[in-house]
Amino acid sequence: RISSDMFESILAGTLSAAGVDVVIVGVVPTPCVALLIKEYGASAGVMISASHNSFEYNGIKIFNENGYKLEDTIEESIEALIDNPETMVFDKTHGDIGSITKTNKGLEFYIKYLQDIIKTDLSGVKVALDCANGSSSTTAETLFKGMGAECLMMHSEPNGININANCGSTHTESLMKFVVENKCDLGLAFDGDADRCLAIDANGDIVDGDQIIAIIGAYLKENNQLNNDTIVATVMSNIGFFKFAKENNINTESTKVGDRYVLEAMKEKGFNLGGEQSGHIILSDYMTTGDGQLAGAFLLKIVKESGKTLKDLSDIMKVFPQILINIKTENEKKALLETDEKIKSIIKEWEDKLADTGRILVRASGTEPLVRVMVEGENNKIIKECAEEIADVIKGRFNQ
Repeated sequence: RISSDMFESILAGTLSAAGVDVVIVGVVPTPCVALLIKEYGASAGVMISASHNSFEYNGIKIFNENGYKLEDTIEESIEALIDNPETMVFDKTHGDIGSITKTNKGLEFYIKYLQDIIKTDLSGVKVALDCANGSSSTTAETLFKGMGAECLMMHSEPNGININANCGSTHTESLMKFVVENKCDLGLAFDGDADRCLAIDANGDIVDGDQIIAIIGAYLKENNQLNNDTIVATVMSNIGFFKFAKENNINTESTKVGDRYVLEAMKEKGFNLGGEQSGHIILSDYMTTGDGQLAGAFLLKIVKESGKTLKDLSDIMKVFPQILINIKTENEKKALLETDEKIKSIIKEWEDKLADTGRILVRASGTEPLVRVMVEGENNKIIKECAEEIADVIKGRFNQ
């Protein structure tokens, strides 16, 4: 993003003024930062990113000394300091200030680390890689070509303002068309900071995070590598995912939306696979956070070893129709979802109508000024009517 150099300068300078030694690793994927913390023996890591959002947004993700995202309580204490800057003291002077150094060796370490995990010759696999004009532009081609795959690159020329612009995991239309036109075996779409991955099969159909997790989960179970035969998902996961798990004797645990909550459940109970429909996929035997390229490479490994197409593999899970409506709103109004009687009433009314043929999830986004209405079920016409009616009521109450 065009603002990232500004953020980098401010953060590095401020941390140095507080006596912290800073290592700037350049443009790298989010999971690379998490990995390098242990490699460098660092106290923390900071990723400058707004993930899947457009270029005008920017922010930071902070990891602790073990490479895990900070707990909510610690983030809240940092935000409290930002809101009250007069409480922060910078008293380091002369030789006590921190140093700032730069290195470009992090990418090489990260790429080799992933290749050593996969250990599969991908020769004969033709893959299209959509880098969302983001940080995977620095790694994806080297990573996958280095394992023998034939790579066709898309959206891998960032200019500061084109990140996620009609490309990547949030806009897969161009990749779907490209895969078919170029007769690729499959395509992989990453988001801006490369911690998400969605796939496209040879027919141009999307294979979402739930399906990728199902494919990897079935592979791990078959090879006795799925801890406690359990996968951690979120409340947004498709009904079809839970049906797949039941049919394959795989246990599931559900968390609220957010990869950090998935990881917390995995850490607490010793599970090694989890993720989100959006493409955050965590393979905790190898990485402390979601890693789109690791998930994508693991998927290619399964395709190559099985001799099956991605379409054949994804058929392990039936995807139920799902309608998602995003409602723009001010953050202060999100609380109405819990308190407004008309909103609660229309949701309850439709829950009774759908009964066990579908489900409704209405939630406020944690990263954007949006409320999301998700309805899922067997009949596309009915769930569309349901989602639109609930969304109309919410819009009406928010606009009062």
